[in-house]
Amino acid sequence: MCTQQKIPVSVFIIAKDEEDRICDAIDSVKEWVEEVIVIDSGSSDQTVKVAEEAGAQVVFNEWPGYGLQKRFGEDCCKNKWLLNIDADERISATLANEIQDVFRRGPDADIYKVHIVDVFPHEKTAKAWAYGYWQYRLYNREHGRFSDSSVHDTVRPEKSATIRKLKGKVDHRSQRSIAFTVDKLNRYSDMQVEDMQRRGRSMSRIRLLTEFPIAFLKSYFIRRAFLYGWWGLVIAHNYAYSRFVRVAKYYETGIVSRD
Repeated sequence: MCTQQKIPVSVFIIAKDEEDRICDAIDSVKEWVEEVIVIDSGSSDQTVKVAEEAGAQVVFNEWPGYGLQKRFGEDCCKNKWLLNIDADERISATLANEIQDVFRRGPDADIYKVHIVDVFPHEKTAKAWAYGYWQYRLYNREHGRFSDSSVHDTVRPEKSATIRKLKGKVDHRSQRSIAFTVDKLNRYSDMQVEDMQRRGRSMSRIRLLTEFPIAFLKSYFIRRAFLYGWWGLVIAHNYAYSRFVRVAKYYETGIVSRD
């Protein structure tokens, strides 16, 4: 991979208590982009020190929610071309080369989609069949910005924006452990319920019966968890529980729609 000339792209990463993972994220981009900025929301571990020693600029911002924190990150960047990654993600070598090629030739789109794939704690890299999802992560901020939602952190393209897909992958290590995953889904489900209430959304009580089995089948078969053997059962159950607990908490509020 050529690292002689850095491309005019700013990478920004939101983080809190990520000392064990933030360095991998920074290392995957720092040799070929002009700047890496970490937006820390009050880490109690060594995240700030680790990030600075890895070569990133660290900025503090009190946590306002996912979308708003990423909008703050956008405003911290000097370049109009931005690449957003999370602290638990790593740009693959293939994707790094692909992005550099885009800027050597000249971008042929305003926004690029990347494929983010799951990597589990016992894996060195993602399986060939790993579940993944597409997100807008490399973009010209003159043609799109992150939403201001407290829960959803998605780039909203302008109607006139041209969009392309990149072939390389982003490794996503979202799970440190099962305990970490359970704590995370508990926090996130609280935010989801608050967001639904704020937007006036409702859920039928029947979903207390249907949410878990449907979500389990979706994870186990459609998302191909069954290919992981016994670990696939863990993956599917965790996903189904995350979906169910959101419905249960909404029901707990006492404002579930009356059938």
